[in-house]
Amino acid sequence: QFQKNQQSKDSIFFRDGIRQIDFVLSYADDIKKDAELKAERRKEFEKNLRKTGLELEIEDKRDSEDGRTYFVKIHAPWEVLVTYAEVLGIKMPIKESDIPRPKQTPMSYVLGPVSLPTSVKYPHPEYFTAQFSRHRQELFLIEDQATFFPSSSRNRIVYYILSRCPFGIEDGKKRFGIERLLNSNTYSSAYPLHDGQYWKPSEPPNPTNERYILHQNWARFSYFYKEQPLDLIKNYYGEKIGIYFVFLGFYTEMLFFAAVVGLACFIYGLLSMEDNTSSTEICDPEIGGQMIMCPLCDQVCDYWRLNSTCLASKFSHLFDNESTVFFAIFMGIWVTLFLEFWKQRQARLEYEWDLVDFEEEQQQLQLRPEFEAMCKHRKLNPVTKEMEPYMPLYARIPWYFLSGATVTLWMSLVVTSMVAVIVYRLSVFATLASFMESDASLKQVKSFLTPQITTSLTGSCLNFIVILILNFFYEKISAWITKMEIPRTYQEYESSLTLKMFLFQFVNFYSSCFYVAFFKGKFVGYPGKYTYLFDEWRSEECDPGGCLIELTTQLTIIMTGKQIFGNIKEAIYPLALNWWRRRKARTNSEKLYSRWEQDHDLESFGPLGLFYEYLET
Repeated sequence: QFQKNQQSKDSIFFRDGIRQIDFVLSYADDIKKDAELKAERRKEFEKNLRKTGLELEIEDKRDSEDGRTYFVKIHAPWEVLVTYAEVLGIKMPIKESDIPRPKQTPMSYVLGPVSLPTSVKYPHPEYFTAQFSRHRQELFLIEDQATFFPSSSRNRIVYYILSRCPFGIEDGKKRFGIERLLNSNTYSSAYPLHDGQYWKPSEPPNPTNERYILHQNWARFSYFYKEQPLDLIKNYYGEKIGIYFVFLGFYTEMLFFAAVVGLACFIYGLLSMEDNTSSTEICDPEIGGQMIMCPLCDQVCDYWRLNSTCLASKFSHLFDNESTVFFAIFMGIWVTLFLEFWKQRQARLEYEWDLVDFEEEQQQLQLRPEFEAMCKHRKLNPVTKEMEPYMPLYARIPWYFLSGATVTLWMSLVVTSMVAVIVYRLSVFATLASFMESDASLKQVKSFLTPQITTSLTGSCLNFIVILILNFFYEKISAWITKMEIPRTYQEYESSLTLKMFLFQFVNFYSSCFYVAFFKGKFVGYPGKYTYLFDEWRSEECDPGGCLIELTTQLTIIMTGKQIFGNIKEAIYPLALNWWRRRKARTNSEKLYSRWEQDHDLESFGPLGLFYEYLET
């Protein structure tokens, strides 16, 4: 009790102040009928964790800020770390690198305002590394066992154990893994700890607070123009998160050139909008004003003059002009250069971060616990000469068929929803056309807000809402179907899920755009013999200036809406939620709010968080 009272609530150590907390499990009092079963599972799970060598320390609910949550703190001692570091093939330093860092160049001084301090850009010395072997520990640079393995490696080792630790036999089957316990709400969360507060440095005996350094030099909006401290990101969050931010930074840099050329083409269209021949002739009362056009719908629509679409033709010229052809050619070249330069950046990153064979080591050699649990067969690996779990093809075929049928069904739903939106547009267009013709007060409005434009805007917004709804449900179904396929490795799991999500999202987001670009207005017919949808609605026609303005509207609403929704979901909502959960942290953090409680209240990133970040990019 004395140690509890003396220890800082911001500490990341056990009560003895020596053993570092590598992972935390939490659970709350449960009064439901299955509370006893959950307690038995936790007891068995924690007993088996101790058998693997992990050390546990439990914080009673009376010591928590809410008075109802228990926290199980986990520490991996040296013997556990060296054993599993060898199993996982973690690379550790054997010698400090004698290769000099890049020297300052004249360009470095020009880029000074966007550069980071050297201590932030290169926070640690560079080393030559090798896969760790506990039988050759003398070859590695082990100055202090407590700090030899970085936090990211310690967290990875503990999670590897947690994901494979059994907690009992139920229904004649061996049950194991922290994910299953989280899904059944036996534990409410499982997470590693941050180094400390992001707004202040750590105090001894806590290690250097890299979270604070990252916040001061990177994770702030006012530093958007600065280069990223990629080495520090990799050291703190691990290689996978580091690679994502390398790609994101590279992608943003390359988009700058595409944005400049696109803006130049837009400005050209803006400057030439009043002078282009097509718009001039359409707007001319002596030319477009004398052309009587056929009604755009039956019964309620009237004849109209071509110059009534004057404003729409000018807007169309903004995006459909001579420079558009140049921009299309430029983007074709840009994509090719992007891929080639990214390959170079990848090769350089493999060397700098020692990531050669990283994918194989991280993914292919690590079987998913779910795969090991479901497999009843074993076969000899011809390379390692060890017996490995094996799932015969005949056991997977039914799930592959179900997976393919599910994706096909949902893609059909997208096409069906697109047809429904087309029907909506046709009916709304006829209604608006009739309403605007009969109401004299709307004559002025009709000059810039035609039935075509109004229908296009409302139809695009409706289509975007349908896209979000379908995407929400499909994400959950695709994850479940992929899990049922029982992929062997994490790489196979992500590859299968990526294929499903890419196929569906491509059809979901862009089917309406393909319709406008390639099909709308192509099968209208001619006066006296128009084509009809379901023998009831006359086929849509493009504006006299073309369908590109409508395509631009559709893309703008979808892309802008997608970004706004994504930013609300990924930035504003978690920020507001974290603030609400941690509203007591700043005022009383040292007395009431412990380090593990503060991190417990953070929004979970989820096992597929990085996958969806890549998918959005």
